[in-house]
Amino acid sequence: MAAHYLDFERPIADLEAKIEELSKLSETAGPGAFDSEIGALRERVQVLRKEAYAGLDAWQKTMVARHPQRPHLRDYVAGLIDEFVELRGDRKFADDQAIVGGLGRFRGMPVVVMGHEKGYDTTTRLKHNFGMARPEGYRKAVRLMDMAERFNLPVVTFVDTAGAYPGLGAEERGQAEAIARSTERCLTLGTPMVATVTGEGGSGGAIALAGANRVLILEHSIYSVISPEGAASILWRDGARAKDAATNMKITAQDLIKLRIVDRIVEEPAGGAHSDPEAAIRAVGDAVEDELKKLSLLTPAELKRQRAERFYAIGREGLQ
Repeated sequence: MAAHYLDFERPIADLEAKIEELSKLSETAGPGAFDSEIGALRERVQVLRKEAYAGLDAWQKTMVARHPQRPHLRDYVAGLIDEFVELRGDRKFADDQAIVGGLGRFRGMPVVVMGHEKGYDTTTRLKHNFGMARPEGYRKAVRLMDMAERFNLPVVTFVDTAGAYPGLGAEERGQAEAIARSTERCLTLGTPMVATVTGEGGSGGAIALAGANRVLILEHSIYSVISPEGAASILWRDGARAKDAATNMKITAQDLIKLRIVDRIVEEPAGGAHSDPEAAIRAVGDAVEDELKKLSLLTPAELKRQRAERFYAIGREGLQ
């Protein structure tokens, strides 16, 4: 897949184009002909990347969170879950591929794992409906959580969605009720649950898989009640003011940790998770493993109480 550059990454794109050009020239000029120049350019790219990502504003972080080459659920499953067996269907209507879940082993520990899958090209994006789940997706999530509790399995979720699908069919089949039931099941689960916001955490479509004991978020991910564009359209009747909305909504990981809406920020590689997916996936895995070990010491009653207290405290306690 060709590299995708965001607007603020243009200087980096220009340098990497020069590196590619010199690399091709070196093939005709002879081995090592431009090694020193290429090395210097690569060092400069690293410096520019660190500088660019050190000072991102809320809107730029939104663009990073939506980056098409950011690791998706399929990447986290491939990198962290052994012996994964997908379980499909809600046993009521259909199978919704916007939410993918099943059984597997996370670093030797049997778990139920699920999350939003957006897709990575036209075909898979259509298959997964761009990560926007319909009611049957949330009912599948409830079925999987029921199974996790029955067999005393921890639940690991990965959140990455712009929101639940707002189509007519979804509304006719009870979208709001399905989201509420999935959220309720998260909150009443008697086994450990860790959720990670890996890209966009949008509205009820996100919270339906994120009512966990511990909510993690990647450094450049976002988590919000509505998209910046949607908020701008409602508040100012002007979707072009999405940047202003993103700033005022406090949707970045750094804002959310202060508001105690999330519990832990997972650092990304310099240049974002898309610049080094393997490193990002390892970092998420380490954080999830650490949290699950702590939660494994709690009884089912203690897990439910901790989860309830965590969510009741949002908006009631002062800032850190």
